[in-house]
Amino acid sequence: MSMTGTRQDFASEFTIEQEWQGYSAEEHAIWRLLFERQQRLLVGRACREYLEGLGGLGVEADGIPNFRRLSDVLDAATGWRIVAVPGLVPDDVFFAHLARRRFPSTCFIRRRDQLDYLQEPDVFHDICGHVPLLMNPVFADYMQAYGEGGLKAQGLGHLQRLARLYWYTVEFGLIATPEGLRIYGSGILSSAGESVYSLEDPRPNRVRFELRRVMRTRYRIDAFQQTYFVIDDFQQLFDATRPDFAPIYPDIAALPDIEPDARIDEDREPHSDRGGKKMGRRITAAQV
Repeated sequence: MSMTGTRQDFASEFTIEQEWQGYSAEEHAIWRLLFERQQRLLVGRACREYLEGLGGLGVEADGIPNFRRLSDVLDAATGWRIVAVPGLVPDDVFFAHLARRRFPSTCFIRRRDQLDYLQEPDVFHDICGHVPLLMNPVFADYMQAYGEGGLKAQGLGHLQRLARLYWYTVEFGLIATPEGLRIYGSGILSSAGESVYSLEDPRPNRVRFELRRVMRTRYRIDAFQQTYFVIDDFQQLFDATRPDFAPIYPDIAALPDIEPDARIDEDREPHSDRGGKKMGRRITAAQV
């Protein structure tokens, strides 16, 4: 949902109390099941910065974490805090939170029959997927810069382009390391199936990150991704947000969108990979 301008009263209107004491034994058990399953899968798949952040926060399998305790640890490390929200919030509220180094997290946890897929983010996705990387100073700065850029993009009418940047980095990004590709996107880190698929399945495209290419690429929310963009390091991601996007948006808007499964002639292979045949529908520069 897009709105014009930034809400001045977003804190009172869209933040709630976590009410940690109100979680049931069943809800804590679901967290434990999700956490233990995912941690087994992420060995050798998640990036080092994520694993270090998870350990530094002290997030464990014993139950849903208390946001206040996590915020105190996070604030001491990078100046970020977690704020509880009732669910998806309007775009301007979301961006305003990020710009102030506040990460909005939902409080509810999925049911047992939703373990493998949930379209709306829950507390496991937000806390176990997003928050650990906020312990990394460079990634933490990137998220704040993204929030500031989101407020500007909204005013310029180019929010869709910036949303694609978030989707293909924060939610579904891969990073090249000397050991091979690793996961840093929270949508993958909190998904048992996509944690394996994103690195080991031969079907999706895995191409080097390029800002304009990302902003032109559509995405799907109802299936595993068909293209993953690979960064070299988090500094590259932060540097990509430094320029003023205002002159970039009209250039991109003049070009057609790229379908989620397409490859273009300018695509480059990542610096390192776990192997696997690259597949995907290829189109020529003349078609784009």
